Amino acid sequence: MKLIRFGAVGEEKPGVQLANGTKIDVSAFGQDYDEDFFGNDGIEKLAKWLETNQASCPEVDDSVRLGVPLTRPSKIVCVGLNYAQHAAEAGMEIPKEPVLFFKSTTALVGPNDDVIIPKNSEKSDWEVELAIVIGKKASYVEEADAFDHIAGYVLHNDVSERAFQIEKSGQWCKGKGCDTFAPVGPFIATTDEIEDPNNLNLWLKLNGEVMQNSTTSDFIFNVQHVVSHISQFMTLLPGDIISTGTPFGVGLGLNPPMYLKEGDVMELGIEGLGVSKQNVKAYK
Repeated sequence: MKLIRFGAVGEEKPGVQLANGTKIDVSAFGQDYDEDFFGNDGIEKLAKWLETNQASCPEVDDSVRLGVPLTRPSKIVCVGLNYAQHAAEAGMEIPKEPVLFFKSTTALVGPNDDVIIPKNSEKSDWEVELAIVIGKKASYVEEADAFDHIAGYVLHNDVSERAFQIEKSGQWCKGKGCDTFAPVGPFIATTDEIEDPNNLNLWLKLNGEVMQNSTTSDFIFNVQHVVSHISQFMTLLPGDIISTGTPFGVGLGLNPPMYLKEGDVMELGIEGLGVSKQNVKAYK
């Protein structure tokens, strides 16, 4: 199943994208895609409800805005330097264990919303990433059990301000959590939709030019390792997002480096998880 949320900012409703691409409004199901939904078998209950109610669900026109495909989670945990070639282009050693940082939940925007270059930014950058949505409370989870705690997967652009992230003292979150720096969607694909999350093509274009084109088979730490590892240090709640890192091809790694500017257009996608597109605007 593909879970969507649609409508104006702050007024999003839950929906489902069917196999033929049609989008339907499932507000009548009576529950949004939040912690309670993911943690209490909401996906299974919704699928059962659709068996008898799908025909009466209103269609959602393709012109309607798509929002973040879940309500604001308790946290967004990110993995840095999780592709060897990206670590090399960033001039950093391959980590011996996952590098973790947080991205602010206020950075979340819909898949096709504008990305705003923050005030005083000169080095805003792009990062296509596979993100995991947690479906079951996870604490001290073994790798062998990690998939039992996953609700689905979603496309994420981990937009990053490199000067804020690297050149200022303190932690990476300064360059990761700016408003609009987490476009997510278009939909959450439930686990049955994705045969192997550790072998998916992912790509990003800037103004039509391919900048990133790789596969999650190049992970240093795969999906189950990441979920297990993070759960050793914090409890992951249903609906939490884990972003698994970006492959090579970011602006920081180019010679000379290249960063986002007003008027740029980012388009990105992951096999089985759709495509998103963001226009870049300067902070006003």
